[in-house]
Amino acid sequence: MSSQAEKLPGTAWPSPTAEAIVDFHDRLAAAYGPQHWWPIQDDANPRFEILIGAVLTQHTAWPNVDIAISALREAGPLNPETILAHDDLPGLIRRAGPHRIKAERLRSLCRWFVERGGFEAIEALDTATLCRELRSLHGIGPETADVIALYAFHRPRFVADAYAFRIFERYGWWPGSRRYERLRETIETALGERATAAFYDELHALIVAHAKQRCHKQVPDCARCALAATCAHGRGQAGP
Repeated sequence: MSSQAEKLPGTAWPSPTAEAIVDFHDRLAAAYGPQHWWPIQDDANPRFEILIGAVLTQHTAWPNVDIAISALREAGPLNPETILAHDDLPGLIRRAGPHRIKAERLRSLCRWFVERGGFEAIEALDTATLCRELRSLHGIGPETADVIALYAFHRPRFVADAYAFRIFERYGWWPGSRRYERLRETIETALGERATAAFYDELHALIVAHAKQRCHKQVPDCARCALAATCAHGRGQAGP
C-alpha cells in the first residue's frame, strides 16, 4: 500500500495520512499560489455576503453568482432585513439559476440568521450545532452548511464537494462510494487538530482551482499536472 495512505479498519479503501494531505496541499499551493477565498464584492458586509453566495452558487457557475449579488447590492444594503423585504427577490437573483427555489432558500437562511441573533450570537454555537442548524434550513445540505461554517464562521471543516471526489478518486485516495460525510470525516480525522480553518480554506480553494485548470471531468491534463508524480492516474498516464 502507498505510504501516502493507510487502510481504515472496516473499510475497503486507503485513507490518506496527514502528511500526504499536507504534501497534496503544498504541491497545489506551489502551482496555483494563494487563492484568497471567499471572493466578495461588499467590503462592508463580507461575512453576510458569504452566506448569500453559498446558497446562490449551488449548481451554478460563479460568474452568474457575481451578477446576482451585484443586483442585490444595487437594490439595497446587503443584509438579512433587506433581503427579506425584497418583493421581487427571485427576479433579482434570476441569473443564479433556479431563482424561485433559491429565493426561498435565501429567505429561510435570513430568517434563521435574524432569529438566532446575528453573527455575535451564532459565533457562540459549537461547530456541530452550527452545521446541524444550517442543515435544518430549507435547501441547505451538508456541503452548503460546511461552506458557510468554514468561510463565514472560520470553523475547520473539509468541504467534500464533487471536485474533491473527482481528484481524490484519480489520486488513489477514494475508490469507494461518493458519500459526503464519509469523505469529510476521513480527511478531518486524518488531519486532526493540526489543520486550521485557514488550511481547509486554502485546501478547498486549491482543489477547485485544480479541478478547473487541470483535473477536468472528461480529459484531465496530466501532462501539466502538479500532482502527476504522486497521483495514481497521473503515473498511469506517464507510461513505461
